[in-house]
Amino acid sequence: MDFKQLRSFIEVIHRGGFTQAAQTLHISQSAVSKQVAQLEQDLGVTLLERHASRLHLTAAGKVVLERGEAILHLSQALHNELDDLSQLARGELSLGLPLLGSDALFAGLFAEYRRRYPNIKVQILEGGSRTIEQAVLSGELELGGSLTPNDPAFDWQPFCNEPLDALLPLDHALAGNASVHLGELADTPFLLYQRSFVLNDRLLSACQALGFTPREGGRSGQADFLAALVAAGQGVVLLPRIVARALERPGVVRLALREPQDLRWDIAFIWRRGAYLSAAARAWLDLLKEYPQAQ
Repeated sequence: MDFKQLRSFIEVIHRGGFTQAAQTLHISQSAVSKQVAQLEQDLGVTLLERHASRLHLTAAGKVVLERGEAILHLSQALHNELDDLSQLARGELSLGLPLLGSDALFAGLFAEYRRRYPNIKVQILEGGSRTIEQAVLSGELELGGSLTPNDPAFDWQPFCNEPLDALLPLDHALAGNASVHLGELADTPFLLYQRSFVLNDRLLSACQALGFTPREGGRSGQADFLAALVAAGQGVVLLPRIVARALERPGVVRLALREPQDLRWDIAFIWRRGAYLSAAARAWLDLLKEYPQAQ
C-alpha cells in the first residue's frame, strides 16, 4: 500500500469525486483514478461502487477510509516530531560530566544550553573517566566528558587541556617555592582520587617513571575534601589548575607543577565511534566550540 494511493482515495471521498480530488492534489483526474484502482488491486478488495455519477463506499472502503485517515495522521505526527527533534523544539540528551571541575567549567555552559534549548530534557551523570567511558559504551550516555581516550572505541571532540597544580600544607618544606617538580614530592603522602579517575593512573605512571611509588594519604572524588585534607596536613594533592585556584584557603599553598610538563588534565567529549549523534548532542558540541578552552 502506497501513501499516495491512500491519500488519493481519501481525497476522493472527502471531496465527493475524482475531479475534485484531482484539483486538491494538483494532479490529473486519470492519475487519481489509477492510484485508487491500484490501491484496490494491492488490497484485493473493492473500495468504491460507482453508480452513475455517485460514489458509494463498500464495507471494505469504510474500513480503509477509517484506518487510512489514522495512518496518514500518524505519518504526519511522525514527521512533525522528527522536525521538532531536528529543530531542537523537543528531545533528550544524556550527558556525562567529570566530577572534577564541573562547577568551574560546565555550570555556565549548561545554563547557556538550557537557555537556548529549554525544551531539551538533559540527564546528567557525574563521575571519573572510567565511569563515563563505560556509560558511553553501554549506551547509558550519548556524550561524556573524559580525559582524552586512547581507546579506538571512541570518537571525541577536545575541550580543554589544563596544567596541574600542587596543593601543599602551609608548613611543607617546599611551600615557599614558586613551583615544584613531581620528584620533589616523593617523600610526601599523596592524596589520590577515586579509582574510576584515569588521572590517578597518569599520576602513578609519572611517579614510577621518576623512580618512586607515591605513599597514599587518602582518596576522594571531592576536590574540596581533598583540599581540606591538605590543610589538615595529610599530604599533597595534584589538581587541574582551574580547580586548584578555587580551592586556595588558609593553611594551603598552591604551586605550579613544573615537571613533567606532559602530566595534564585534557578533557574531551567522547561518544561511541560511528554512533549516530542526535541534534541535541550536536548542539552541545557546537556550544563547546564557542567557549575558549580553559587555560
